[in-house]
Amino acid sequence: MRATVKDGMAIFSPQGFLDGNSTSAFLTIEDIDATLKLKVDMVLVSLKRVIFFNRNGLDAFVKMFSKMRLQNHTTVGFCDYDTKKFDAINNFYKNDMNFSLFNTQETAALFTSSFKNQSKNVLLFSEDKSQRSAMAIELHDNGHNPIIAQSKEDFALKCSNKNAYDNIIKNTFIGQIGQKVATRVTGNAIIYTISSFLDAEIGNNFNIAYHLNSLNVGFRLFIFDAYRVVSMNVHALNFFSKLASSAAEYNANICFVGMVFDKTPKTFKDTMEDAGILFYEQMDDILKNKLLLAELGASSASNIKNKRLINKLIVVELPNFIHATITTLEMMTNSKAIKESAEIHEIIIEDKRDKIASSIGFYGDMDGMVILIFPKNIAKKACELLIGEQTDDTELILDTLAELVNIVGGKLKTLLADKNISVDITLPRTYPTVDGLLEIISDRRGVQVDLTFSGDKFLFFLTR
Repeated sequence: MRATVKDGMAIFSPQGFLDGNSTSAFLTIEDIDATLKLKVDMVLVSLKRVIFFNRNGLDAFVKMFSKMRLQNHTTVGFCDYDTKKFDAINNFYKNDMNFSLFNTQETAALFTSSFKNQSKNVLLFSEDKSQRSAMAIELHDNGHNPIIAQSKEDFALKCSNKNAYDNIIKNTFIGQIGQKVATRVTGNAIIYTISSFLDAEIGNNFNIAYHLNSLNVGFRLFIFDAYRVVSMNVHALNFFSKLASSAAEYNANICFVGMVFDKTPKTFKDTMEDAGILFYEQMDDILKNKLLLAELGASSASNIKNKRLINKLIVVELPNFIHATITTLEMMTNSKAIKESAEIHEIIIEDKRDKIASSIGFYGDMDGMVILIFPKNIAKKACELLIGEQTDDTELILDTLAELVNIVGGKLKTLLADKNISVDITLPRTYPTVDGLLEIISDRRGVQVDLTFSGDKFLFFLTR
């Protein structure tokens, strides 16, 4: 089965049933090698003529995708499917989906160089806000005019006027833009969802590396959504008590919401409260109380004395960090970045006025954090596309800025993966002023790169 080349895409078109045996019959080593030699933007598998598929049937293509990404840095994925097939693929691969999904070949073509600067009006929607942002950024970079629907209702309303758009994008996923480990909400709180009976398995299922790196980045409020927890035993009690102790070292807060103790000893709650865990009946008791939310999630210096030094591996990969940041911001602000200086020292911010900041952590084969400090006017301009209009609403700008920085983190993750360096990323932490950030990273040395965008100073800082 050889690929057909069209609009900068190499497209495989299997038909019938795709399971482990049939896929092997469809796809040969010679087919893969021939495709690797093609100079195309994308390699896609069309599911238009596929009647049935299972995970084994797709895995052969997914393995091919990995090989092609590693050798050619090509966008890879599936296209031409209905909602049922889209949901099935998402269910098979869930958070391990490092390939893309395009509802049609026409949608995929919008993301190729073949259609670059052939301006199209494109309506798009995804329930995942990060995905909406990623698609809008890629389309804008290709010279198109993306119109983002902010909700299902908004999307349905806009779809009623189909003649207003050249293309409508739904059920589409851009691979490698970040990860779904937790949910960030207004006020920089991370929410973990737990349920059922909690025992020793909570220690195995909880991503402690992600949690500790979130602390390192500057998150100080962690909320456990415990509405569906039936009970817990002493092993889970010990886990949460230790988690609270580690949070205390960072002056962080851990809250439980909706937890009932009908089937759990009341002494467990006393023990958890003694460890510093706070209990609330409803999520809105925290999220709708702006003063409480600000107090619980306030930036505060870490008590950890052993600050880690930036190492050679991170410095060697500095160009990838800079590239992921600059390419995104140049496109979003429509201005060229000019590098003024690059030095290793503690962060130096000469003028703190009208500055906002964001940080994002990475961990795996190497670990650390990226800090970006924006003049407010650059942040507003960079976020305008994703918001859909100009705004002076600081909270909305910070929320949108986090999505933008998440895109930067996803690009970084992809660039490093192409060099066989595997990292995961945390969710971004945002700061309405730089003072809160400085409390988090006091005494940390790192690489500071000073840049300007149209004369406005922008600061990049890479540390651990």
